[in-house]
Amino acid sequence: MLEIDGSQKSGSGTILRLSIALATILNQSLHIYNIRQKRTQPGLRPQHLEAVLTAAKLCNAELKGATLGSRELWFTPQEITSGNVHAEIGTAGSIPMLLLTILPICAFIKHSVRVHVVKGGTDVRHAPTINYLNHVLLRMLKRMGLNASLTIHKYGYYPKGMGEVTLEVQPTEKLSPLRLEEFGTIEELCGVSVCTFLADRKVAERQANAANKYLAAHGHEAKIQVINDMSNPLQKGSSLVLWAKTSTGALLGGDAIGELRKPSEVVGREAAENLFKEIKPQPTVDTHLADMLVPYVALADEKSTYLTRTITEHLDTNIWLTQKILGVKFRVSKTKNLYRIEKKES
Repeated sequence: MLEIDGSQKSGSGTILRLSIALATILNQSLHIYNIRQKRTQPGLRPQHLEAVLTAAKLCNAELKGATLGSRELWFTPQEITSGNVHAEIGTAGSIPMLLLTILPICAFIKHSVRVHVVKGGTDVRHAPTINYLNHVLLRMLKRMGLNASLTIHKYGYYPKGMGEVTLEVQPTEKLSPLRLEEFGTIEELCGVSVCTFLADRKVAERQANAANKYLAAHGHEAKIQVINDMSNPLQKGSSLVLWAKTSTGALLGGDAIGELRKPSEVVGREAAENLFKEIKPQPTVDTHLADMLVPYVALADEKSTYLTRTITEHLDTNIWLTQKILGVKFRVSKTKNLYRIEKKES
């Protein structure tokens, strides 16, 4: 049985998410305790609980301790299954965070799987936006051989949520390694600016214009798709994601969300600042993608290498946990103003 102390490293939900995913892939029982010990509200919150329950559906797992607020959990997976799976968060808890839990599991299915998630947040604080997953993470994973697609039925924001998405994943023969060691030159700089039931205030357009104004002042211009969404009359909101792809295959993103009393121009500038902050030192992945990729490169047989501008708490935690559970070896080294993340050949 895998024994994981959730208070180690970041002491956050990333330990829970990754432990569940890797235990399922290895078909090993998991005991995790001190769940989210370092967070202001420790234990399983609604989005974490639903992530565990959804993972359990994918592998017919036996569960003990899977209740709201629980700080200890026993998870015994069986064979990973295919077909249709339904998940319901019931709050504005992050749908992308739930998907980050189950996506590595879905990479090891024998047939296609369709996961339908309802009543959650697609674009909320302290989590990637749904369009970041769609245009940055899934795009990079496709390069590794994982074919997954997202359909956004309803955008959902704080405090009501009510977002709805469908993730579809096709069988993967094996994950290919990533070798991204040079930034290259920017070939594509794009974005998606969304507002839900705020078209009358031109929120999506204002976000896009503010982003391009900032980028133009720093020598860049983005093609930003403007979406005046009408999918969720119960919850107004907005978001903006930007991404840059280079000649070498490097991919970097930056996003921002709208909030009450936060002007659209601030959202646009924030997303542009976040992207430019990633582009300027010329890494090959942004800081968020750097930690999200860890389980996939760990599970790929051959050597993988990529560059990031800093070592975040989540990146450090994910490397520590995959080494502990999978027995793989990572090497982190400083290269001028960047950090080289290298997963050694199995």
